[in-house]
Amino acid sequence: MSKQLHLDFLANWSRANCCQRSLFSVALLLLMLGACSAKPEAEAPATEAPSLTEWLDDKFEEGLQFSPIQMTFLGRKDRYDELGSFTFEALSEELAWRKESVEALQATFDRADLSADEQLSYDLWIYQYERAAESAQFFYDGLTFDQMNGAQSFIPTFLINFHRVDTAEDARAYISRINEVLPRMEEMLATAEQSSKQGVQSPGFALNGVIEQSRAVITGAPFTEGNDSDIWADFKMEVDALKTAEKISEAQAASLLTDAESALKTSFEPAYEAIIAWADTEMDKAPQVVSGIGSQPNGAAYYKHRLKSQTTTSLTADEIHQIGLDEIKRLRGDMQAIMTEVGFEGDLQAFFEDVRTAEWNYYPDTDEGRQQYIDDATQAINNLKSKIPEFFGLMPKADLVVKRVEPFRERDGAAQHYYRGTPDGSRPGIYYAHLSDMTAMPKNMMEVIAYHEGIPGHHMQISIAQELTGLPVFRTQAGFTAYSEGWGLYAEALAAEMPGTYVSPYDEFGRLSSEIWRAIRLVVDTGLHAKGWTEQEAIDFFMANSPEPLESVRSEVQRYIVMPGQATSYKIGMLKIQALRRKAKQALGEQFDIRGFHDAVLGGGALPLDMLEESIDLWIASQQT
Repeated sequence: MSKQLHLDFLANWSRANCCQRSLFSVALLLLMLGACSAKPEAEAPATEAPSLTEWLDDKFEEGLQFSPIQMTFLGRKDRYDELGSFTFEALSEELAWRKESVEALQATFDRADLSADEQLSYDLWIYQYERAAESAQFFYDGLTFDQMNGAQSFIPTFLINFHRVDTAEDARAYISRINEVLPRMEEMLATAEQSSKQGVQSPGFALNGVIEQSRAVITGAPFTEGNDSDIWADFKMEVDALKTAEKISEAQAASLLTDAESALKTSFEPAYEAIIAWADTEMDKAPQVVSGIGSQPNGAAYYKHRLKSQTTTSLTADEIHQIGLDEIKRLRGDMQAIMTEVGFEGDLQAFFEDVRTAEWNYYPDTDEGRQQYIDDATQAINNLKSKIPEFFGLMPKADLVVKRVEPFRERDGAAQHYYRGTPDGSRPGIYYAHLSDMTAMPKNMMEVIAYHEGIPGHHMQISIAQELTGLPVFRTQAGFTAYSEGWGLYAEALAAEMPGTYVSPYDEFGRLSSEIWRAIRLVVDTGLHAKGWTEQEAIDFFMANSPEPLESVRSEVQRYIVMPGQATSYKIGMLKIQALRRKAKQALGEQFDIRGFHDAVLGGGALPLDMLEESIDLWIASQQT
């Protein structure tokens, strides 16, 4: 399994586009794969054969036991003091185990005897294993650490936001996880070094990002003088809360703080120093002219795999490139119509520059301006909540909050992202915004991004999925980037059908800017990785077809370089969902119900695009009877 696949799965837990072979990524993969159960003892009494759902749920639970981080994401406290192991050897053992689970599935159930929806679950279980097994051969072909992903940013984010401390035992578990950071980081550094030996070289900007993030994490007490570091401040806050609630004594609090400080200095800090040292060494190998992976050993095969994995289709790089060019042409026409509507005199490129540089289109680069962005995004989401029942029957339990990204991982111009809440709704979903550079956050893009990350986008799709009943649990937690990001982009356009959205022509222009941005990704990603484009060529193409600020464009292109293929999933997924909606409307005519269609798309959990079409075909047939 490749490091990048790990990232892709996480991207459905967090939108950030997240992840390479990061610390938690392998653990998260366990969720989407099954596990083998022990064979019943010979003397055990005969029992009624389990249903497919029961069988798959048992396997899901068994597999979940191998993923302490995944269980924490789900709000559970099993193996709460562990992070897990992330070596290729451990992964290979688990893949062998999962192969056995597929063989057991095929031996236990005759697919022909299953219902249509059960067949979908059966096929998906096998698909997920096959996807992971295929990815194993590319384990060393991606980047372990980069400016977008990796343990250097994930570990503190995970501990601060997801390790809940309700008891003294939870605090002790927090300390145990801090003590695990050094050995886990050493595992990933060994993987990174092996990749480097095989010719996989990190660009300088990626290494700089890793260094900056790592230094930020270990700046402040107890590592350096000054204010408390984020991780230390969080642990102290958790201990204070326990003390205030009279769950621990003063002496117990002092003991916890002493042990945590020791763990931070003896495991946490050395781990980050090791990452910084590795990145400094790798800097000498960084390419002077940055391009994609096509020139690296095994790059062509890896990129072909990446496109297959990300889009869940067999589309080639050339086909995706052309789809992007066609969509850009169409969207430029729509943008020219907006330009005419507002009375701008000049060509589209001049209009791009006018919108890009207009003072009215930016929040103040102050704390007040940053808070206003959060407030406005929250308000846009809240305004839409009353409209949602007209378009959906299924509604999420979990609430949604908008937050600024933590300082240690905040980057100028970086894309906004989403972290899911818990299935029971006890922890809300989080829409994170990078607000360090407000010139990368134009006002006319605020609304469309809020809809993508929040409602009716990622928050609805992911929350509804994990709250589903009647499906095998693994389907409620599955992640496919083309489906989830395709839905997010579809949601941007869907919001335009709801009253009170994109009221200003410039807001609608912002929506079109967001969509053409995803079309540009098809061209730029394939250009970089299959056609030999340089970073600068990619930036130039982007700027010629989008009003996005330069800093955002540069950040975007650098993202595509370290995450090959991931950016193609958005537009490919959106186009598929739109095509399925047209198919359903044509087949059902006046019987077509938009609420039923959306429930059918979201009500089966995340699926590869061909399986999503199978699911919608079943729904269409059910409406015709």
